[in-house]
Amino acid sequence: MVAIPRSRNPATVFVLSGYEYFLGFLILCGLVPVLALGASALLRPKSGRMIRLTTYESGMEPIGGAWIQFNVRYYMFALVFVIFDVETVFLYPWAVAFHQLGLLAFIEALIFIAILVVALVYAWRKRALEWS
Repeated sequence: MVAIPRSRNPATVFVLSGYEYFLGFLILCGLVPVLALGASALLRPKSGRMIRLTTYESGMEPIGGAWIQFNVRYYMFALVFVIFDVETVFLYPWAVAFHQLGLLAFIEALIFIAILVVALVYAWRKRALEWS
């Protein structure tokens, strides 16, 4: 049996070999945004400060204030969209791995869809889906 000599330097105990490339990648990932923001700060035009602070509305001059009230139906419509968008995001990986999951996962997915159908019926009855 061959004894492996131990290093006498206690700092080498915490060195993880094989992670040099990962450390370099982390440093590079940290430097890219800093360098990009620094380069844009140096290269951007310095004139026209007041024009850049105005609101841009499709090339038209802004009219009135930006603090106006929107109808709550717009928000309800957006929330219903988010609910069913999230449903799609969660059901896609389930559908890809369906053959490996078994009957219990199928029942859980049915319960998930049933909850979303209840949300759809609720939104329908509250007339949140009407755009009038």
